[in-house]
Amino acid sequence: MARDESGGGRTVTSKVLALLAAFEHGPSAQSLSELAAAADVPLPTAHRLAAELVAWGALERTPEGRYVVGLRLWEVAQHAGRQLRDAARPYLQDLFSLTQETAHLAIREGHEALYIDRIYGSKRVPRASRVGGRLPLHATAVGKVLLAYEDRWLQEAYVAERLDPVTARTHVHPQRLLEELAAIRERGFATTYEEVRVGSCSVAVPVLTADGRAPASIGLVMASAQADQMPRHLPTLRGIAARIAPSAARWAGAAPPR
Repeated sequence: MARDESGGGRTVTSKVLALLAAFEHGPSAQSLSELAAAADVPLPTAHRLAAELVAWGALERTPEGRYVVGLRLWEVAQHAGRQLRDAARPYLQDLFSLTQETAHLAIREGHEALYIDRIYGSKRVPRASRVGGRLPLHATAVGKVLLAYEDRWLQEAYVAERLDPVTARTHVHPQRLLEELAAIRERGFATTYEEVRVGSCSVAVPVLTADGRAPASIGLVMASAQADQMPRHLPTLRGIAARIAPSAARWAGAAPPR
């Protein structure tokens, strides 16, 4: 990789990625100085790199002179997880049709649940995720399922880090979370109640491979007032998960379920 002449020992690539990463958790529109600060690069460097990103289409400039993510970057990003998303989409649509609740498909990306597809219901439910969005594993039903089917050492490493509460109801006690993960793996599903958004609850099941791994998870989100109805959706969730499993296994390079 080429080194940036502006110093600091960082590659040009690392600085470009840092500029793009500024939009991951920051405002959707940012000034050049905000981008430079978030990427920890000098203002002239940020100006030069941002101009190149605009020229390529990864960033765009608003009439006010602020920077936003460009359509070309969005187009490229659509290919991420596309094999699994395209294969699972018809079944996710079936899940929505059968339940009339917001349905989503997620995979684990580091310490977060990455939502690779979602079908929104028409009911008024507080929304926390979007396609391409990420949420902490410990605060979501799909995330807890994904973590529950990981090796014990990974679970312990996860809870050893700081567990930030998303709401007052988020489970952040390390030992209790480990016990919850063990219970989730034993019963085969997870639920949350207002752990990521006040006013919503969720239920999720694993998409399992033959060796018992869960490369993906599917779930439903509904209003908190419907929490007592979550268990009735489990047969449908499990049936849909079984239909998605062969595609998830191929995507993950694992043996399909028997």
